[in-house]
Amino acid sequence: MNILLDVHTHTVASGHAFSTLQEMVRAAADKGLQILGVTEHTSGIPGTCPDIYFRNLPIVPRVMYGVELLLGAEINIVDYEGSLDLEEKYFRFLDLRIAGLHSLCYRPGSVEQNTSAVLGAIRNRHVDIISHPGDGTADLHFEPLVLAAKENGVLLEINNSSLNPCRHKEKARANNLEILRLCKRYEQPVILGSDAHISFSIADYHWLYPLLAEADFPESLILNDKPEVFKSRLKRNHEPMAI
Repeated sequence: MNILLDVHTHTVASGHAFSTLQEMVRAAADKGLQILGVTEHTSGIPGTCPDIYFRNLPIVPRVMYGVELLLGAEINIVDYEGSLDLEEKYFRFLDLRIAGLHSLCYRPGSVEQNTSAVLGAIRNRHVDIISHPGDGTADLHFEPLVLAAKENGVLLEINNSSLNPCRHKEKARANNLEILRLCKRYEQPVILGSDAHISFSIADYHWLYPLLAEADFPESLILNDKPEVFKSRLKRNHEPMAI
């Protein structure tokens, strides 16, 4: 597979990452990517950028070093209804909207409550991707998530960073394998995410490749080599133009 995009990355603006925006884009260009997504954490994560950061995204060029840049946010799911911690008024400034569970701003409940939380985010008409649903932050029922993602045009991310042994995500391998098998059964596309917090990790999916092989997951359902297909799915492309 010829990897042409990575759309879940972070810069120093997220507070716990280590490369600047231009360093990230330069690395993406060096790796031959056509699209780089930079999705800074929203306010529930300590040390990240304030909301005004997202308001000011229009000033940033959307092409650097020959790479198309999608600037967005990884927004926190904060309750069992799937509420998000970024006000909707900021969404029009985002090229890409990712939502996910993070232990610093979500208190896990029962598996039913946790599944309800992610379902609520999937059904949010602005959300494009659910980040690392298989990382084990909360126990989830995956089949209803895959079916809801298919119904709502949302992608579930298969997250490389979650499988890094230094993260100690003990459930991540089995969970992601289950998600892949369900997505294969229901013909639901996925997006591979590096979750890079330093430029060297951009488009690094090496922890994921053995899972893809074990699941015999079809390349046709992976969008990292299909830039135009991926862009056609972005919710902002189907929203009324803001006045």
